[in-house]
Amino acid sequence: MGADQTDAGNPLRGLGEARAAKGPPPVHLWNPPFCGDIDMRIARDGTWFYMNSPIGRKPLVQLFSSVLRLDGDGKYYLVTPVEKVGIRVEDAPFTAIRMQVTGEGRDQAIRFETNVDEEVTAGESHPLRFAEEEGTGGLKPYVMVRAGLEALVSRALFYDLAAAGTVEDGWFGVWSSGRFYPMQKAAEIGLAS
Repeated sequence: MGADQTDAGNPLRGLGEARAAKGPPPVHLWNPPFCGDIDMRIARDGTWFYMNSPIGRKPLVQLFSSVLRLDGDGKYYLVTPVEKVGIRVEDAPFTAIRMQVTGEGRDQAIRFETNVDEEVTAGESHPLRFAEEEGTGGLKPYVMVRAGLEALVSRALFYDLAAAGTVEDGWFGVWSSGRFYPMQKAAEIGLAS
């Protein structure tokens, strides 16, 4: 059988070509036809599943994550030069699992590493945001990794993030790369300005 016949019906056809290039593939430039949804999901804890089985091979997860895209319709897709397939994401597609704080005050920089080994420093290109957690009223921090794709900062790191915080103009938050990211009004958590 020729390559065209073996690839027929394969929703991930073209993935090898996408990964062959150095650096992240330019998924934002690709406009292939939509080929339907596949039974793949990313759980709240960052675990990738295919047909309800966890994908245990990290290089495979990294490959899939490299061609992940969030489109204007609010849905997540794996995109190759020839096909686009939909997947489900329960919260954020990535999880921040390590954090390093350097400097202090306004000169502080907070660097995160994700579960797929991407590293970003919170700042203008990689902003932090804090969302209210449904049902608990607690905060969930997120950091932008790339092109609309965020990493949920793990609960353990959130405590470290809070420890790096300060009060600024009536808000408790953190500085990173010259930007202040407010978490909560200081008075609401018993801190003075």
